[in-house]
Amino acid sequence: MAKLIFHLFFFCFLFSVNLGAQESLFCKEQLLTHSKNLSSDAFEGRRTGTKGAIKTKKYIINVFTKLGVKPLRKTYEQPFMFSKQKKEYHGVNVLGVIKGTVKPDKYIVISAHYDHEGIKNGKIYNGADDNASGVGALFSIAEYLKNNPPKHSVILAAFDGEELGLQGSKYFVDHTVVPFKSILLNINMDMISRSDKKELYVVGAKSHPIFKPVFSNYKNSCKDIKLLIGHDGYDDKENWIYSSDHASFYKKGIPFLYFGVEDHEDYHEPTDDFEKIHPEFYYHAVMKIIAIFNQIDSRSF
Repeated sequence: MAKLIFHLFFFCFLFSVNLGAQESLFCKEQLLTHSKNLSSDAFEGRRTGTKGAIKTKKYIINVFTKLGVKPLRKTYEQPFMFSKQKKEYHGVNVLGVIKGTVKPDKYIVISAHYDHEGIKNGKIYNGADDNASGVGALFSIAEYLKNNPPKHSVILAAFDGEELGLQGSKYFVDHTVVPFKSILLNINMDMISRSDKKELYVVGAKSHPIFKPVFSNYKNSCKDIKLLIGHDGYDDKENWIYSSDHASFYKKGIPFLYFGVEDHEDYHEPTDDFEKIHPEFYYHAVMKIIAIFNQIDSRSF
């Protein structure tokens, strides 16, 4: 029995990646569980301003609290309002912070939007890949940072209103809780849990000199995932610079890295369900993102 317990513990909590002699700690099963929960019918597609969105907000706050992530302000919530097509929406960003050990007054924002399309014509758009996957990754990164404190402070931002025009991230950069100049960069995750080609793209790697030493000699070494630089206006692929919340930071001159997969047949369809994600790909995608974060965090700004 003791041997079985050891192996279960090892499987769930311990894996090694090349992070400069650091061990990363996050539970693969928890990553999958959170994504499955958030993309279940119970959350009704997480449309901004709906009961499903409110339930999602509470879920995120609950997980942040359990992981020891402190609220960025007095509370985790950053409410905002906006109008679209003559309709008024009430959105809420959920913002947590993990203080840095070396430069606590400098911030890296790691983000993922939690809203999706809601219910249309009686069908629930669960948005497992878009973007329960990003929020699940946000939790796993928080779990990792709890055990491996960062050098720079990290703002964990679950943005609302992305599907309605990047509204939550726009509000965040226009109403920064921390001094604007103290935000060093944004790492954004949107659709990272499935790819038939096992390809995860990183956008923005060529947009700023600080990323050059991170990606100049990058080599893919995992059979379960290939990290590719592209979709950033420097190749013949569709330009993704304005495709998700990282665009709000880019427009303000803040460097960004965006991680995401190419569109699949279930993109913005009611069939974007948890059963369609690729667990091993998803798991290794989060590992890659953590590895790259660590390389950036270890550098001086």
